[in-house]
Amino acid sequence: MHFHREIDQLKKMILELGTLVEDRLRRACTILENRDEAQAVQIMTSDWEIDDMEVRVEEECLKILALHQPVARDLRLIVSIIKINSELERIADIAVNIAKRILTINKNKTADFVFVLDYQPMAAKALEMLKMSLDGLVAEDAGLARKIFLIDDQINRMRDVAYLTIIKELGLRNDNAASLVNLYLIARHLERIGDRAKNIAEEIIYLVEGEIVRSSEDPH
Repeated sequence: MHFHREIDQLKKMILELGTLVEDRLRRACTILENRDEAQAVQIMTSDWEIDDMEVRVEEECLKILALHQPVARDLRLIVSIIKINSELERIADIAVNIAKRILTINKNKTADFVFVLDYQPMAAKALEMLKMSLDGLVAEDAGLARKIFLIDDQINRMRDVAYLTIIKELGLRNDNAASLVNLYLIARHLERIGDRAKNIAEEIIYLVEGEIVRSSEDPH
């Protein structure tokens, strides 16, 4: 009974971390639209909350492993949570990077700089992938987890379009080269969030089915 209470507490902690990370990513996606510098700074200065929570989850996992030496499905759960914990922390770091890019663009751009990319559709996909991965974890739904792989293909194509758009813009004018490069790097950040969500999906499948799944890596 004590073991199962600790497992339930661990599940609660990882979902609390997931909620924090989803909120942070949602706010980062909002500043892609409004480019609010105060909000960007707030995302950057609150990152410690997620780092602290990640450490607590890892310590709880290690404590359960040491005290109870779980086997079979319980062991798969602990291993999956350790990996998902790390992926969530990295997604939060990427949200911070997005905030930093906005600040850098705002600092370097000329008065007539145009944001030639609308990142709202891509940001929505990244958020959807994260939310689906968390829902899949709560429900322990391998079928839902597999759907994330399909969205990852879509987000990779959006990144490719962003790359071509920026290359074309750099050819037209290079006085905003630094801002344009940073604008493209936002696409890379959103794509990386998709990759992290995909990694979480793989861990959910492992948890539910006991099968180690590695989807094909994007070549870019």
